[in-house]
Amino acid sequence: MVDPCNGNSSGRTLPNTIGILFADEHLVVVDKPAGIPSVPARSLNDPSSVITQLTSEWGFLEAVHRLDRDTSGLLILARNLQSRTFLGKAFESRAVHKRYLSVVHGSLPDTEGVVHLPLADDPYRPPRKRIDPILGRRAASRWRQIAQKTTVAGLLSLLELEPITGRSHQLRAHLAWLGTPIVGDRLYDNTTRTSTELKGVATRLALHAAWISFPHPANHCRIELSCQVAAIDPWTTFSAAVRDWN
Repeated sequence: MVDPCNGNSSGRTLPNTIGILFADEHLVVVDKPAGIPSVPARSLNDPSSVITQLTSEWGFLEAVHRLDRDTSGLLILARNLQSRTFLGKAFESRAVHKRYLSVVHGSLPDTEGVVHLPLADDPYRPPRKRIDPILGRRAASRWRQIAQKTTVAGLLSLLELEPITGRSHQLRAHLAWLGTPIVGDRLYDNTTRTSTELKGVATRLALHAAWISFPHPANHCRIELSCQVAAIDPWTTFSAAVRDWN
């Protein structure tokens, strides 16, 4: 548990284990593993969602926001409708701040910057998004380069990412458009990479919701939470840089 007025916390969870980082009568914040949907999926063939796995222990839960199935990290779940409404408005008013860590192929044009590119659904490759200046909705993402390393897979960059807007897939789509697709992103990486190029690099999506700051729905005190990346490739390639960032 974390004092809502002094809510700094960090922890490590093993892959495929849902870690509880904060819980009270208003909300639960979890560390979602990659490969698990945030909410119940449409197909019975999909893995059991975070909501489904936790409902028996915690009762009513509703995701305040979503993480892609293949994205790991911090996810806020409301335990009642009042908290859901309050936190939903906090997201809409941008009172919630998030930082992601990601490992990408290649190098961005500068050590930090902001990309403004509108996004729309790709009708030919759902659920993919595409850059569309006419039909797309405004989307902006900020990046900051933390470290770089040359590996058998080529040059890799460790980035801190901030989604200024909250569009689905926006970090993945923006990075791919910039020519630096996220490691393991089979949906947006259009490059055919050989097994030799990918040796020592994880094939799962290297995108992790690492830090979040938001107002508590009951007392409005600001909570800050962080969670570490899993100790697997490609994160282990940047273990020292990730430790320093934390």
